[in-house]
Amino acid sequence: MTSAPTTTTGATTNTFFGRFRHFLDVIDPSTLFVTERRLQECVALLDRFKQGTLPPGVTDAQLWKAQKVKQAIIHPDTGEKILMPFRMSGYIPFGTPVVVGLLLPNQTLASTIFWQSLNQSHNACVNFCNRNASKPAPASKFVQGYLGAVTSAVSIAVGLNVLLQKANGFSPTTRLLVQRLIPFPAVASANVCNVVLMRHSELSEGISVLDDEGNVVGTSRVAAKHALMETALTRVVLPMPILLLPPLIMSMLEKLPLLQRQRRLVLPVHSLVCLAAFGLALPLAISLFPQMSQISVNRLEPEIAMATDGPMVTYNKGL
Repeated sequence: MTSAPTTTTGATTNTFFGRFRHFLDVIDPSTLFVTERRLQECVALLDRFKQGTLPPGVTDAQLWKAQKVKQAIIHPDTGEKILMPFRMSGYIPFGTPVVVGLLLPNQTLASTIFWQSLNQSHNACVNFCNRNASKPAPASKFVQGYLGAVTSAVSIAVGLNVLLQKANGFSPTTRLLVQRLIPFPAVASANVCNVVLMRHSELSEGISVLDDEGNVVGTSRVAAKHALMETALTRVVLPMPILLLPPLIMSMLEKLPLLQRQRRLVLPVHSLVCLAAFGLALPLAISLFPQMSQISVNRLEPEIAMATDGPMVTYNKGL
């Protein structure tokens, strides 16, 4: 290894497949069980690598493993630990029970409000903990984003359920399938609202952009706009497999003789289907764009172009 590791596997992040391999490691739930002592050992090993003082016998595999642990736990801007439920490695294990709740059939008004609120509460914390933190954001932005996301999700979900109840042309089977698909537009729109409101301060204050050597060359509102657009798009793509595939799959599985006879198996099977869909959707969605994205200086503010000789600068998109 001749330069500081930037991915956990050595795969390039310039391609979708390379990013997909990288993020499979980032979301690995096993990193949730890393001890504080092990984390500090990994950080110290990477620091010694950067300083050129590695002890003899350290292999590339050990460096990549240390990088995997650090990237899964430590925020790249603040250098602080991300709380376990709000890490990308904790998104699937902590988020799957909520997804199962969102997709339960025969939702009441109260259960719809509860599960949508719980889902957006988790999303708000994930967005805040994985944001670009190169500039401080007041706590009021977190509250604003949370309230906006919950309000939009609940309003859309309740509104669609009311429309469904007034529609008389559906058969019972079709009505149940449509009811199970309702969470997707509610969650997708709320996710966009959540990201924009949670990170709105970045649009007004800008985010730090770096040159090829990792030095901050300025603060850019244009880069912040690109970061938010890319993150918002991933939040629209993310719930597609999670909220669309399980209802379609379950509508077929529930016709099987086994599940017809053993109705108590429906919820466990439903949970496993949701877990598999979540495990597929998360790395696919966050692999759409590199976390450390590049943009031409010609597209940024004039003062940024004057502050660097390079044609491109880098910014942390956030996850």
